[in-house]
Amino acid sequence: MKILRVICSPRGTASESYRLSQAVINHLIERHRGTDFVITERGVGGLAHVDADYATAMSTRRDPAAAPATHGSLQQSESLIRELESADYLVIATPMHNLSVPSALKAWLDHVIQSDRTFRITAEGKIPLLRDRPVFVAVASGGIFSQVNAQQPDFLTPYLKAVLATIGLHNVTFFSVEGTGHVSALHATREKTEQLMAEFFAQSLALAV
Repeated sequence: MKILRVICSPRGTASESYRLSQAVINHLIERHRGTDFVITERGVGGLAHVDADYATAMSTRRDPAAAPATHGSLQQSESLIRELESADYLVIATPMHNLSVPSALKAWLDHVIQSDRTFRITAEGKIPLLRDRPVFVAVASGGIFSQVNAQQPDFLTPYLKAVLATIGLHNVTFFSVEGTGHVSALHATREKTEQLMAEFFAQSLALAV
């Protein structure tokens, strides 16, 4: 069983989103007890953005049957796409930056969401080319963006749902620790999220039996 964890926070493994993503992974391991897991850690903080070679190739609609490019950021894109293709679970650990995804996550998405590779453009619209699999997004936010007492809008979750669906990933579940800027309430916030997570996995396990 393969898990791909995409780490988006500049704080890396010390981040709240990483801690939350580890709780997700622990539940997945427990759910598949006795199964060997391979966990790939993909830190995207230093990921280079797509370059001119990538843009030129996309604008000229390269032949999807051709061999993958081996130069520029297209080579990096192909490696990231293959990493995603081989995963049984995708776990994204991300902060919310300025109401949406951080630039590091956007860079990773720009690499793996590629015309004629992970989706195809047709007269009827975009057709996803990847198989669906469970995606878990662990979000940490300094402010509160959900619930009745939301203090800010949320452009992260609807964007990720839409953009991941473009390549065929529809089974997306979000867990969030919000209000991390309020240190006094952080422990209670973590406990509430972990309880919701435990209930989710208990229910999904019951449905699978």
